[in-house]
Amino acid sequence: MRSNFLIDRRTCLKGVGASLALPLLETMGWAESAKGKSFQPPVRLGFMYMPHGVIMDQFWPKNPESFLSAPPPALESLRPVLDRCLLMKGISGVPIAPFNGAPHALELSTWLTAALPDAATRNQINIAISADQIAANYVGALTSLPSLELATMPQTHKENQEGLNEGYYSHCSFRSPTQAVPAETNPRSVLNRLFGTSDKPGQVTATDPLDRKMLDLVIGGAKDLRRKLPQDDQHKLDEYLDSVRAVERRIAAIESRQKEAALEKAGVSSSKRHASDSQPIEIKIPEGDKRSDYMQVMCDLNVLAFQTDTTRVSTYIGSTPNGVSYPELGFKDEHHSQTHHNNEAEKVRKVAAITKFNIDQFAHMVNQMANLREGDGTLLDNCIMVWGSGLEDGNKHSRGNLPFIVAGKGGGSLHTGRFLPDTKGNQGDLLTTLLACAGVPLDRPIGIATKQITEMKAGI
Repeated sequence: MRSNFLIDRRTCLKGVGASLALPLLETMGWAESAKGKSFQPPVRLGFMYMPHGVIMDQFWPKNPESFLSAPPPALESLRPVLDRCLLMKGISGVPIAPFNGAPHALELSTWLTAALPDAATRNQINIAISADQIAANYVGALTSLPSLELATMPQTHKENQEGLNEGYYSHCSFRSPTQAVPAETNPRSVLNRLFGTSDKPGQVTATDPLDRKMLDLVIGGAKDLRRKLPQDDQHKLDEYLDSVRAVERRIAAIESRQKEAALEKAGVSSSKRHASDSQPIEIKIPEGDKRSDYMQVMCDLNVLAFQTDTTRVSTYIGSTPNGVSYPELGFKDEHHSQTHHNNEAEKVRKVAAITKFNIDQFAHMVNQMANLREGDGTLLDNCIMVWGSGLEDGNKHSRGNLPFIVAGKGGGSLHTGRFLPDTKGNQGDLLTTLLACAGVPLDRPIGIATKQITEMKAGI
């Protein structure tokens, strides 16, 4: 039950040079709630991407009946939240003719646009506004950041398949048909954006890099607020502040390892190491042996951004089609080279391991959301989180059956806990349906869409 004590949802904990948004508390009033209606958290919409498709027999469930009890290997890490997931087999991608020689330039750029670039101006960005930015245009004014764009690697790939602009390889978000949205690859910069101050929605003033004293000053301001909150909100606030501290510690640890490795490489010994110790792993941000550390921190930042209602729209490009490797899986072969496996067992095994690794990072994020209380349910209940790829099968560059995982109930708009093995629809249909479930009105379908996929929805 809500307390008679109400605080504004934009209330921040403030310290010297930094401010920290609060999580959604029961004692917060929401401007969007209609007068006389019960408290209802907003729906958030997030997308996470992996290139090159999947090994299909290790991704798709055997049948709808076994989906919850015996998920395929690639989905094992999602087992705790499968009842809040939806898989649909049969979503076709955008046919890429006349750009048949540009499968990798188009797998990411068409993923959220469901449209092809303009053939007459192929050397310039000219495609379509992406689904995330359509959503941001509608809900972005309600939050400090209209949308949050994250990536694991710099968006600097240089290649021009079919004469297409190189930006198509590494961007999925387009603010307008001619304007790609850059993604942030530095977790420290993302954290500072979340701690920034803003007088107007969408305008954030960055703070200096956080240190322990600054963070403690900000969190110290929670004590007075905590005494005024009911017990459930006290628990939620404690849980949130623990998460902020944990993210800060993990980012600091990555940075520390990076600095130590750089010193070792320059021939400067670390005083913390014994002579017999192994050389420290060189952690390059954003690429390195421990990609999971880096990706999980970025996922944690996404959770914090949604939990505090700093933004309601996010994208995370987990990797792009330009030679990424995963040494922590025990091999250094590039992802792309292994996808052209010609059914060689060892290459198939490696592609399956890479797919599972990427889904594991997505699972890390949504499992956290499932354990954060919000309103009458959890944060995940009020989100629509999408993981997917712009190709079905990297070996053949096929696009007839794109892999998608939808996690979260979308505030009750999605009928989850199911595998739909024979979905009739395309990429645009899926995006159009997801935005409708997130409450975003559309004046036209997205890209190649012709309909909504009604079997996804709750109550139908």
